[in-house]
Amino acid sequence: MRERKKRRTRDALIREALELFTTQGYERTTVDEIADAVEVSQRTFFRYFASKEEVAFAVQQMVEERFVHALAQRPPDEGPFDAMRNAVLCAWDTIGEAIAEVVPVELHLSTFRMIESTPALLAAHLRRSAEMEETVSRIVADREGLDVDEDPRPRIAVAAFSAAMRVTAQMWGRGTDQSLAAIRELTERYLDHLNPALALRWRDGSPT
Repeated sequence: MRERKKRRTRDALIREALELFTTQGYERTTVDEIADAVEVSQRTFFRYFASKEEVAFAVQQMVEERFVHALAQRPPDEGPFDAMRNAVLCAWDTIGEAIAEVVPVELHLSTFRMIESTPALLAAHLRRSAEMEETVSRIVADREGLDVDEDPRPRIAVAAFSAAMRVTAQMWGRGTDQSLAAIRELTERYLDHLNPALALRWRDGSPT
């Protein structure tokens, strides 16, 4: 019961923080405002989150952890790109329900766009992405029986995969359909272009 209450308080802080960030702006929102919206003290806020930045990325962190878990579970006979592609699509297939338990999916998607347009959060997002790439590179290296510090291929493969994911997010953000289904479909389509884009001559579709 105590754990459920803590979970409800944490989820409420995330929900109210993201509502405030997306409606009035990240920089203009204070920790006191978030705490007041949930009717808790500032001290309680800091019991759950170290900063505004941490709460801004709380749901994104959950999404990333779902992907990492899915990647670790992929069959060992899948190649690196297939494993990452299938892991991210598997995560998108199941993440909607998990997100909805914390915040409305539409609010999460709005937060994603807000992060892209807020310089302080965009810088944090890029830093977090670099850390995530390192984590995934080590998982890929372990799957392939490689030393990530000696063999550059895992980091190169993950960098290419991450670049495709960033382009996907940017194009989704510019589109008219900004649903979870739309970003999932765009993710699949763009990742399916990755291998041909790297291996073929674009003019005639033949191998380089």
